[in-house]
Amino acid sequence: MAKRDYYDVLGVNKSASDAEIKSAFRKLAKKYHPDLNKEADAAEKFKEVQEAYDVLSDESKRKTYDQFGHAAFDQGAAGGNPYGNYGGYGGFSGFDTSGFGFDDIDLGDILNAAFGGGFGGRKKSNKPQKGEDVLYRMKISFKDAVFGSKKDITLDLTEECETCDGKGGFKEKTCHVCNGTGKISRQQNSLFGSFMTQTTCSDCRGTGKTFERTCTDCKGTGYVTARKTITVTVPAGVDTGTQIRIKGKGEAGVNGGPNGDIFVEFIVAEDELFEREGNDLYLTLPITVTDAVLGAEKDVPILDGKIKLTIPTGSQNGDKLRIKGKGVPFLNSSKVGDLYIILNVIIPTKIDRKQRKIFEDLRDTELENNDIFKKFKKYFRK
Repeated sequence: MAKRDYYDVLGVNKSASDAEIKSAFRKLAKKYHPDLNKEADAAEKFKEVQEAYDVLSDESKRKTYDQFGHAAFDQGAAGGNPYGNYGGYGGFSGFDTSGFGFDDIDLGDILNAAFGGGFGGRKKSNKPQKGEDVLYRMKISFKDAVFGSKKDITLDLTEECETCDGKGGFKEKTCHVCNGTGKISRQQNSLFGSFMTQTTCSDCRGTGKTFERTCTDCKGTGYVTARKTITVTVPAGVDTGTQIRIKGKGEAGVNGGPNGDIFVEFIVAEDELFEREGNDLYLTLPITVTDAVLGAEKDVPILDGKIKLTIPTGSQNGDKLRIKGKGVPFLNSSKVGDLYIILNVIIPTKIDRKQRKIFEDLRDTELENNDIFKKFKKYFRK
């Protein structure tokens, strides 16, 4: 049967870039790999995709193919097996993806996830790995969020066992089960032939080493749980949801890797007087009708004390007075928000006889000569 055009096999056009060809191959290789796809023709399609990529990914072979087509590669004319290291159905254990653009994909990991292990991906067990990060949610007061503070937190964290220096035991020796490789190899038979699988050695847990005596403090793990008290510096200006990172104070690393980090997320309590919008503060100030009409000076609370506020004559309910620089600091900045005082004119609901007489006298004065009242009087004359 005549071979399909290599460009058609990969689903790309003849002007496709190297990156496009590589991307197409990666998708199709995963789609048709015989250990992932159990359809009857999957293996043949997988071989076809490999062959097409082997030619089109090589600049010299691609030029030859574009000029002469399949004929240039018949009977080894192009110099060797077009399947490279992947001919036949055997050898899927330890599938070498380095030449096929799988730099960030471990096909062994894909197969392990699908079938429960044993497909010989990259060996990772002995590599240094960073420890787990820890998220801690801290509740703080409104004032602590505005001005900053220091708080202690207590966490149970893993750390290397001091007794055995994180090794898990004493008098280290080569594991006799895996002969120090950390892996157990077994031959497997399948529809596609025989191939080798590897599993992590259960005796040494993949390290290739065992001990004459196991550490009783860490029970051979090399790690213990310890209660730690850590001082957290709360920056001025944090808000609910703000996170800070304390580097290297999280869970212990593995195989000599660095510790993880602690992320502290703040939850800020509400204040009974002040409301926050971004970096500005708002305070609703109750005043009397007399203060609004005649003006006044009032002591007004702020978060770190009090200020003297001048209420202008003729102030209206809802008027907003700005106090510059008395709001919330911008995080990690010298800039500070403002404080806004919202005037709330309180209308009395109960008055005595003397107060009533005063208000009745006011009603008969020239207050209704105000332009606002005149506007309504003029309307009724139409």
